[in-house]
Amino acid sequence: MDLNKKYTPQSWPDHPETATMEGKNKFVGFWLLLAAETVTFASLFATYLALKDKGPSGMEFAASNLFELPLVFAMTMILLTSSLTSVYAMYHMKNHNFKAMQAWLGITVLLGAAFLGLEIYEFNHYVHLGFGYTHSAFSAAFYTLVGTHGAHVLFGLSWFIALMVRNSKRGLNMYNAPKFYLVSLYWHFIDVVWVFIFTVVYLMGVIG
Repeated sequence: MDLNKKYTPQSWPDHPETATMEGKNKFVGFWLLLAAETVTFASLFATYLALKDKGPSGMEFAASNLFELPLVFAMTMILLTSSLTSVYAMYHMKNHNFKAMQAWLGITVLLGAAFLGLEIYEFNHYVHLGFGYTHSAFSAAFYTLVGTHGAHVLFGLSWFIALMVRNSKRGLNMYNAPKFYLVSLYWHFIDVVWVFIFTVVYLMGVIG
């Protein structure tokens, strides 16, 4: 199959992301990547739970009086919405509507950037309060877990942007369709990890 062949919506396959052997191989590599990422985050969650609220005697910055749920809830809604917009993008990819796909991916990137901006603001706020990375074992575990997720968000945004720019004049073909689909799956994985962070770190931290 010619990976660079020009297609029309009528000749476009129903599942372009797995229509070629190369696309299927990309999926195998992707699932191996997610397995490694899952182990990494599981280790970070376990470390955080072991060190939660561990610090100097009479530590001022306990999770219950540090975290601000309204801000984190807004961040969560933004990231979940970006997951939905990436679904719309993949819907248009499967219908061979390149412009609509690019538009929804652009919205996804903007929402992801907004989430990242709020996370940077949150970290800056905590640091100004005196809750820095080296303040305690708890702060180190918190920043490592949430910061690692933030780094993944940045990587996902960079991946989206690179694909959008690189293929802006090429349109959709059998070569780049699996790449767009996989970055969308990666974005969903990042969102799922954040749901766990919101629940385990923030919600359980505040309500105990």
